[in-house]
Amino acid sequence: MPRLSKTEWIAFVAATVAGACLHFLYTLLPCPATALVAPVRESLWEHVKLLYWPCLIAGLVLRRRQPELLGQRAFALLAATAGMLGVGYLYHIPFQGDSLIFDIALYVLMMAVFFLLPHLLRQPFWQNCRELLALLVLVLGIATLLFTFLPPGGLLFTDLSGTPTWVTLPC
Repeated sequence: MPRLSKTEWIAFVAATVAGACLHFLYTLLPCPATALVAPVRESLWEHVKLLYWPCLIAGLVLRRRQPELLGQRAFALLAATAGMLGVGYLYHIPFQGDSLIFDIALYVLMMAVFFLLPHLLRQPFWQNCRELLALLVLVLGIATLLFTFLPPGGLLFTDLSGTPTWVTLPC
């Protein structure tokens, strides 16, 4: 089992708390700027922001101390996002689940994946494709921003709360 440094533990806690706070940011300050980083709907895709932005910032901060883990961290962010979307989709759509405890546990688990997975991927492969993985993380960020204002159809982008909050977005 990989061991996290003290800095990584602090970053894990800070990123997890920051992501949890992002869940309420748009409700408190509804504007296009907060819509870019905080969920505006209760869709599975919008909740990617809770993971993406704090992990991206934590990864950039940790890169200064561990630049050799750039490829691994980029992959971990993509894997954690895919895990959150995949498991969230299965739980909420086919199984019709609606437990806040499950959602919180999934969120914390995917945050842990982001911080632990880079230490399990020590092969040179990850360093060799770090630019491609970083580009994919950038594409994910652009998609997150774009789909805030222009969400495509589909269950990943559907507001699961039943409340149409998109109409409140002032843009």
